[in-house]
Amino acid sequence: MEHRWQIAISAGLLAGIWAGVADALHLVTWIGFLSCSTFFAQTHSGLKGMFMAMSTNLSGVFWGWLIISGSSFFVSPLFGYIFTAIATSAMCLQASYQKLAFIPGAFIGCCITFAMGGDVAAIIPPLLIGAVLGYSMSLLTGQLITLTNKLQGAAAEQTAEES
Repeated sequence: MEHRWQIAISAGLLAGIWAGVADALHLVTWIGFLSCSTFFAQTHSGLKGMFMAMSTNLSGVFWGWLIISGSSFFVSPLFGYIFTAIATSAMCLQASYQKLAFIPGAFIGCCITFAMGGDVAAIIPPLLIGAVLGYSMSLLTGQLITLTNKLQGAAAEQTAEES
């Protein structure tokens, strides 16, 4: 990985800022990190990648909420299994729609919803901020790469002049 240092600096700096912001705002930090990871795991970059991370994660939150809510109306766990089967199929089928094409993002959102017991109000803010975090890390890394290239070019010119 050619730009390991630039990635490490931007990821470390922004992860630390996110951890502090999440703590100050009483947001669940790990949800933001999973959403940030979704940004980097899917194939799109820039704003398109950020919106892909948001949309697929949020669709998974919906499916997880549907499983939890639908299952709560029935005594038998069998209905939970049926709702899970239907929602899992739907998360895979929704990938036919381009804006929801990253299936793992939906599963991440669904798993977060299970882990948070369906508390959608606690899930959505850090989930959205996490996608912005990933996008911001990408932008900052690009800026650091540009700066490094300029500095290396200037150093190379100075060395050539001295020779």
